[in-house]
Amino acid sequence: MAYVANTNSVATTTEARGLSVLFSNLAEKWRQYRVYRTTFNELMSLSDRELADLGMSRSMIRRVAIEAAREH
Repeated sequence: MAYVANTNSVATTTEARGLSVLFSNLAEKWRQYRVYRTTFNELMSLSDRELADLGMSRSMIRRVAIEAAREH
């Protein structure tokens, strides 16, 4: 008599929830990255004079873009 193990299994609710959290975290990181890139590119396109009017220098652009991505 042969014994055949059933290797097909359905994901438990815990595994499904873990995947859901994983995908929502990835979606959030992607959204933050898009906000960062948009902010960074828009600020980089400004002239030094326009940045000075905003009270910024070019060295501040990366930090401002990171903060915008975290807050948004």
